[in-house]
Amino acid sequence: MPQKPKPYRRHLNSANDLVTTYEEVRAGFVALALERNRRSTPYVAEARALKAAAAQATTPTDLLTIPNLKPALLTAAGVSDKAKKHLQDADKVTVIQELLEKYLEPAGATFVEELVFRFLLTRGDTLGGSMRNIGGFMAQRKLTRAMIASLALAGIQPRWLPSSGKKSWHPVRVDNTDIEVQLRGLSWSKQGHHRTVIYNLQVPLIKKNVDLCLFDCEPTDLDTAKKVPDRYIALGELKGGIDPAGADEHWKTANSALTRIRNAFTKKGQYPKLFFVGAAIQNSMASEIWTQLDEGTLSNAANLTGSNQVASLCNWLTSL
Repeated sequence: MPQKPKPYRRHLNSANDLVTTYEEVRAGFVALALERNRRSTPYVAEARALKAAAAQATTPTDLLTIPNLKPALLTAAGVSDKAKKHLQDADKVTVIQELLEKYLEPAGATFVEELVFRFLLTRGDTLGGSMRNIGGFMAQRKLTRAMIASLALAGIQPRWLPSSGKKSWHPVRVDNTDIEVQLRGLSWSKQGHHRTVIYNLQVPLIKKNVDLCLFDCEPTDLDTAKKVPDRYIALGELKGGIDPAGADEHWKTANSALTRIRNAFTKKGQYPKLFFVGAAIQNSMASEIWTQLDEGTLSNAANLTGSNQVASLCNWLTSL
């Protein structure tokens, strides 16, 4: 009886299929630029509101009399939202006073513009921090959308868990536009089997976060299941960064994580399926990934920029 083809063979013929092309790199950078613009919109709106409010002042000192302006003054002084929580009221007064005396008063008649510029500098740092994690976030979104599509084609209505911190699961409705932006988990039942996917979960067995875990459990049993090695069906590492310069480092990090997972579960006599999805895959790492696939060290892999590859991998994932 002929053996079934390995799952990765449904979308990969050789290591070359894993390599990210120049066109895909270019498209990835465009997507990042568009995402940066999307995320910057609230900060630009805040800056415009600040300019309109600050225009009421005739001198920098007058800014202190405008209601609800203190948080924006602290931001313009270089204090992040996180740092604000750790400052005493007296410290906040000192920081704002220094902003007025050292930067706004010397600006003369253009002190409002100086205030807005400094506000945007701090907000830019905030945006930069969030963008450092954007690759993984975009990878998660793409996989989520592909999994939901795969389940929909099979006539299965999954439930989803918002990333807001609430533990309530909701049905995925037919109109589920942008659901992937706020989703942390997905769950479904198929032929009497319950499956739950969770992103960015700290796995107790290895005491490290894993990008994606697929469990044999209902979502209500997740807290118990994550402590039981044989409830893990598959674990995967996602690397959504598109910059070719960081590709090798991303693979080294993911490969180390996958090796750590494999060793920990093997010691418990468990062999969950392991997979890798990356956006920036160069020739050398593609060869390494292909070797691991061929040897069975990895069960599946896909290039995130290849829609067919992602769809195939998610079809496999939702069929386990």
